[in-house]
Amino acid sequence: MTYTLRLFVSDDASPAQRQAAERLFRQALETALGDAALVAPVYAAYQRISALHGESPDMEALTVDERTLFEHWQFAEAAALAAVWGPYRSLDEGSYEIVLPD
Repeated sequence: MTYTLRLFVSDDASPAQRQAAERLFRQALETALGDAALVAPVYAAYQRISALHGESPDMEALTVDERTLFEHWQFAEAAALAAVWGPYRSLDEGSYEIVLPD
């Protein structure tokens, strides 16, 4: 299962800067998850958990597997965001979108 990544960055960024940022984001995300092949299934599981329990669920209400997947995605996402925008990123600096195949 593959995924498509789109970063939303400043309009001042050149195409080369945007591509470099996307590579950096992908690399950090894939490294944190352990393999590129894990991005799509872990993200899909994270989306299912968020749909069922909300984006900030009561972690005690989750099963051990749900909690593990949820936390693993959050760790990987934080690593990818920090790789591109630094560890002190503010919300207005940019965001991302991951699209999974149907």
